[in-house]
Amino acid sequence: MNAVDFNRPILLVEDNPADVDLTLRAFAKRRLANPVHVARDGEEAVAWIPRWEAGETLPLLILLDLKLPRIDGLEVLARLKSHAVSRKTPVVVLTTSEEEMDIAAAYSLGANSYIVKPVDFGKFIDVAAQVEMYWCMLNTAPR
Repeated sequence: MNAVDFNRPILLVEDNPADVDLTLRAFAKRRLANPVHVARDGEEAVAWIPRWEAGETLPLLILLDLKLPRIDGLEVLARLKSHAVSRKTPVVVLTTSEEEMDIAAAYSLGANSYIVKPVDFGKFIDVAAQVEMYWCMLNTAPR
């Protein structure tokens, strides 16, 4: 991976403050080099689209919860994948929902991966490590 990828942020779309904290702590424990931006509801998440169109750095990865206020996660995913600027950005759904309907809908709308959040912090660290290893180090993301 080239050095530029370490400067590309990860966008975490999560409304639960405890889950935001858990995710940030897991990445900090892993010493993730990429900055993490947080959108705390679906409206904040889609508000990034015009910013990216105006030239702000696209995220390397978007971690998206489905159960969001204002605009739900599936609608956020649909909007992200419908815009040319964000269409190719990898989106990993990271949610508590194990519902087959949600899983099928997320993949139909273009999710690149679907991960059910573990409740245990140790297991969450493992998930963060796998996300970091694959999506931030191994995967070649579009620019």
